Amino acid sequence: MVSEAPRASSPLTDAYERWRASRLGQITDRLQQQTLSGLIGEVDGLRVLDVGCGDGVFAIELAKRGGIVTGLDPDPTMLQAAEARALKEGITLTLEQGEAGALPFPDAAFDRVVAVTVLCFIPDAEQSIAEMARVLRPGGRLIVGELGRWNVWAAQRRIQGWMGNSVWRDAYFRTASELRRLVTRHGLTACETRGATFYPPSGAAASRLATIDPWLGRRTTLGAAFIAQAAQKGRRAKCRPQSFSPEM
Repeated sequence: MVSEAPRASSPLTDAYERWRASRLGQITDRLQQQTLSGLIGEVDGLRVLDVGCGDGVFAIELAKRGGIVTGLDPDPTMLQAAEARALKEGITLTLEQGEAGALPFPDAAFDRVVAVTVLCFIPDAEQSIAEMARVLRPGGRLIVGELGRWNVWAAQRRIQGWMGNSVWRDAYFRTASELRRLVTRHGLTACETRGATFYPPSGAAASRLATIDPWLGRRTTLGAAFIAQAAQKGRRAKCRPQSFSPEM
């Protein structure tokens, strides 16, 4: 249960606010959230875990759709920001501090597990996926959203990392094929793959190309700055057929 909390502020939360106030951020977040929501499906009455929930924007959206949502993040400042945001919007969330590689939940505790731009910033993606699979019930669905490797955004971020940017210096960018192999190694059946954010990091470009972005994302991930992979627990999982061949 979320109780009253003051607005949390830190360099990271302030950066999130600046991003969401920009035209590029608003368009990009909307398109990526649409991509994720399409893969997650209905959540009304389902137990949902948002791993790396940050300041709670997506967790709150899932709760608005009827999900019984738990948000987990290692950063107490981000959890405080999520708490304040949920309170402001009148949404109930369960918020827990913890790491993706050691989830503080019992086996098969959730119907849906979501992790958005988490694996790219942690050293042991294998352990984290194993933990997500563990807490997912049989037949439940995992949705992982990650930063794509072959696109203008990734190239720009690599250069920033080479120049000493601490956020991008150790970030890992993945292809769709890598994501599919990652989830299948942990008892999950890879389902749909979707791409998003095919335009360069420019508000003007985002405005012009936003209408075709979902169309491209259903057909390829080559050039996508964001890649979302759905997987289901169980070898006999029923998945919608893959409609395109993602890049290697």
